[in-house]
Amino acid sequence: MEFSEKVRFVRSQLGMSQEELAQALNVSYASIHRWEHAKAKPIKIALTAFNAFCKKRGITFDDSGKQSGSKGGGA
Repeated sequence: MEFSEKVRFVRSQLGMSQEELAQALNVSYASIHRWEHAKAKPIKIALTAFNAFCKKRGITFDDSGKQSGSKGGGA
């Protein structure tokens, strides 16, 4: 799963808007938009924040990038 797909998946699982996710990760709305549309990739600190955000909410991805947590039933 590409990072853009992960962002979209997490937002859909949590019922969040791009703006809400941006606020939760302390990044701009534009960053979330660019990530979802594969126009940019996050810097290391933002990627770490995204991964921690997902883990805290029980959403994990295996090494291949597939969703493996309890939310959503897999992708």
